[in-house]
Parts: sequence; C-alpha cells; structure tokens
Amino acid sequence: QVQLVESGGGLVQPGESLRLSCAVSGVNLDSVDIGWFRQAPGAEREGVSCIASLDGSTYYSDSVRGRFTISRDNAKNTVSLQMDNLKPEDTAVYYCAAGRRVFGLDPRLYDDWGQGTQVTVSL
Repeated sequence: QVQLVESGGGLVQPGESLRLSCAVSGVNLDSVDIGWFRQAPGAEREGVSCIASLDGSTYYSDSVRGRFTISRDNAKNTVSLQMDNLKPEDTAVYYCAAGRRVFGLDPRLYDDWGQGTQVTVSL
C-alpha cells in the first residue's frame, strides 16, 4: 500500500521560504511519478510541480516556475518542494501524490495522495 506523508508547512511572510517534504512508503521513487498540488479555500486543486520516476525530469506550473524547486532523494524515498519568494496567493493546503507513468499536473492522473500540509503566506 502506497502512503505519502507531507510535512514542512507553516506560516511565513511574503518573500520568505519554506521547504515541504513528502515521505513515500510502499513503493520506490524510481517506480512512481510524484506531483505536488495545492488547494486554496473555495478553489479547485491545482498542480504545482511534478518529478518523473524514470529520469528525474521536472515540470512546474507557470505560477511557481522560477520560485519553486522540486527534488527527490531516492535513498530516503522522499520528495521535497523548495518554495522561495512566497506570495500571499501561494496560501493553500499542499498535497503530494503518486502515480505511475503520469508526469503531469492533472490531479486525476494520480492514484495515491497524502493528507496535506497547510502553507499560509501573510504579513
């Protein structure tokens, strides 16, 4: 059974940074693509970034490209999302998800999800 646990959320001011982690169990990272998604109150869940199992290729949404960096540590079976220069509009619950051969930002492609971690960017 695939399980994902997010951590690292919190309250920060605009311009600050946070690093989210997604601990994956039940499957090796070289077998699944991992995506990060977020959902603000009243909004649909949107894709933020993903990293491919095959070669570690990465992809970002336009709203975070240049500010967020996704990476993985196969030895620890974790995927991280470094978020720099955070903005109030980044406020949301952030989720990581796993899927096989999906590599995209459509949440419908992913099979297994974590419970989420809250990120709040405010003065």
